Amino acid sequence: MIARSPLVYRLLLIVWAIIMVWQGLEHHRVKDQARETVIRRARDITGTLGLVIRSQRRFGGIVSKPRLESALKELVKSDELKSVALLNAAGEVVVSAGAPIDFGTNGMPQGGVHWGRTLVTVVNWVDLGADLQPDGTNSPPTIILPDPERGRDNRPRFPSPGSRPRPMEATNVTNLPPFPTNAARRTDGDRHDNFRPGFRRPPWMTEPEYKSLIAEKGLHGLVLGISAGAYWAACTQDIWLRAMISGFAAVSVIGFGLAWRNLVKSSEFQMRLVRASELNSHLREMNVAAAGLAHETRNPLNIIRGLAQMISKAPEVSDTIRKESFEITDEVDRVTVQLNEFINYSKPREVRRSPVVIGSVISDVVRALKSDLEDKTIKLERIEEDLTINADQQLLRQALFNLLMNAIQAVEPNGQIQIITCKCNPREACFEIRDTGQGVPIEQRKDIFRPYFTTREKGTGLGLAVVQQIVMAHGWEVEYRPQTERGAVFRVSRLELVSPH
Repeated sequence: MIARSPLVYRLLLIVWAIIMVWQGLEHHRVKDQARETVIRRARDITGTLGLVIRSQRRFGGIVSKPRLESALKELVKSDELKSVALLNAAGEVVVSAGAPIDFGTNGMPQGGVHWGRTLVTVVNWVDLGADLQPDGTNSPPTIILPDPERGRDNRPRFPSPGSRPRPMEATNVTNLPPFPTNAARRTDGDRHDNFRPGFRRPPWMTEPEYKSLIAEKGLHGLVLGISAGAYWAACTQDIWLRAMISGFAAVSVIGFGLAWRNLVKSSEFQMRLVRASELNSHLREMNVAAAGLAHETRNPLNIIRGLAQMISKAPEVSDTIRKESFEITDEVDRVTVQLNEFINYSKPREVRRSPVVIGSVISDVVRALKSDLEDKTIKLERIEEDLTINADQQLLRQALFNLLMNAIQAVEPNGQIQIITCKCNPREACFEIRDTGQGVPIEQRKDIFRPYFTTREKGTGLGLAVVQQIVMAHGWEVEYRPQTERGAVFRVSRLELVSPH
């Protein structure tokens, strides 16, 4: 499972990358759709303008500028269409409505769609209002004039739509042109029934003037300014949606990666627990075997000690042999003490709690060590309260014995030892054993409760380790505290108080 972790992480990154690419492509698709919607709307508006212009065309494709401006102003009243500008062949504005449009510094707007932050500018070069002729060609472009129905002398250029010809005077009959025939009537589908001149340019204009008028006032293109709010709103909404999907995907990938890592660690911990359990079982078996071996070793040691004592008491032995016999006895006693402490340390601590008067246990321990105290003329001071605790009496006695023996061994002759018992709170008690010995160096304090650690030459290093075992079995706490001037303090706390009643 550990070996597959890099592969799993790579697969997760690949999946996340695929999701990110997919969301990017989807966002571009939605963006293109929003652009296409704006372009389709521009086409619809262009078609509407073409219909409006064709409906207002008069004789030869002339449209009144005031009437067309009025129609354009009605179109730009909506929130969608902001500006309209109709252009001539040179790209100059012939008529416009709405907000002014910036054509840039080139003077001639370029065709296509220009996307701005707030406005979409659509430039389209078409002959608006031009009609298809029977011969397959388009009619001349629409011409915008300020007042197309009046000439330079303020006389009507053409009859008004639907008007009748004026009555002819007798004196001028011979000077009038012939009445137009049916062939001269309009054939471009105009809804009006009036007659159309038989030529494409006004009669008062020459051909160059007419072409110049078409170039200046003829409609060859338009510019639409459409609001970009809907487009950017759609893009923003979609990018937030894609960001949320990508974020959820990233969270999912990270969560799956963390879950996989926790699964791998759990598997490692399970393997370690299995190995630790096997090692613990092996150590337990070794501990039992070692305790049994130590117990069996004491019997031969007792025999050796007895024989050494018999040799030392025999009258015929020399002083040298007697001295060596005493040394054998002392060495056997030392090894026996170590074996006893090892057996005591290897025993399982089964706590049998009962109400115990801590003062009486301290008295028993002091009585057992009275000779050791007298040998070093140590002054023992007891400061205690009448307290009853819930504890195993035998284990408590052993812990007190080891702590007091440790203090006796640390104190020099004529030293002092204090045993203090008191209440820590209404439910717990504690006791301290203080001495005036050398104390423990700072660098060794963390190791004093470790088995076989000792600062004395003849120490076994198991006394304080046994104390810690007993304290932990009861759920108490033991700690070492240096005194201000000299010596050490061993404090055992969290002893459960029992009401004397």
